[in-house]
Amino acid sequence: MSLVTTTEPSVALNPEKPAAGFSFISLFEFKKPIKRPLKIGLAIGAWAGFLLSWHFLAAASFTPDALFPGPAKVGAALFDLFANQSFGTDVLMSVKRILISFGIALAIALPLGMLMGTFPVAEGFLNPLVSPFRYLPAPSFVPLLLMWLGTGDGQKIALLVLGVVWFLVTLFMDNTKAVKTEIVECSRTLGAKRGNVLWRVILPSALPSYLDTARQMMAVSWTYLVIAEIVAATDGIGAMMMRAKRFVRVDDILAGILVIGLLGLLFDLVFRLIHRLSFRYLH
Repeated sequence: MSLVTTTEPSVALNPEKPAAGFSFISLFEFKKPIKRPLKIGLAIGAWAGFLLSWHFLAAASFTPDALFPGPAKVGAALFDLFANQSFGTDVLMSVKRILISFGIALAIALPLGMLMGTFPVAEGFLNPLVSPFRYLPAPSFVPLLLMWLGTGDGQKIALLVLGVVWFLVTLFMDNTKAVKTEIVECSRTLGAKRGNVLWRVILPSALPSYLDTARQMMAVSWTYLVIAEIVAATDGIGAMMMRAKRFVRVDDILAGILVIGLLGLLFDLVFRLIHRLSFRYLH
């Protein structure tokens, strides 16, 4: 007597394919890149929502018009600042201070960060000195800087340098440490000397990260600008905002904040463009 067994057809374990067509939930896939038109549309939508919210909040009955002007009044104030109050000169002075101070900070931080990230003995000596300064607020140095450097541009530039240089040193050190040890060991095996390894292997390998770090810290430098320019300043965006405070011109103050934000965005785009053009293989 033969035993006959029957088996049912096996059930496919593959997940069902998603239905064709657009699904809102499909936008929220983990780390899934989105197309450029959608990215632009989302940016426009975010700004439109922000401006509309600002407009309706300013128009509400519980917000005083003089202390919380809407976007239209701020836009009119911004036009008046450039057309009638020489605000362009203030903007140029602020940009000049940012560029000079950030250049000085880079000149100090990049060599130190490279040395600390490459040689543990340099990190062991310098890091205990650098790390505590990261926790000291830069504005706390204002009284000392005024006594040491006076009320001129030197005091403002020094404050902007102190605001970012310690963070740059630490971040550049971490960028340098991220260079693969195998690359360094391979170059040493091929006979490269320490100087060649540092400038022809480690620096080119870490340069994309250095540029990205500089882009992020440039934003921090802009956040210290107003603090640097509100103390005994006669020009600059911060000085204009302090003059507007005396006359309760909130629309001028908001216009100054808007200009700082737009300038910061412009610098960020410039850094991104340089990164994209210089390191095409990463994009």
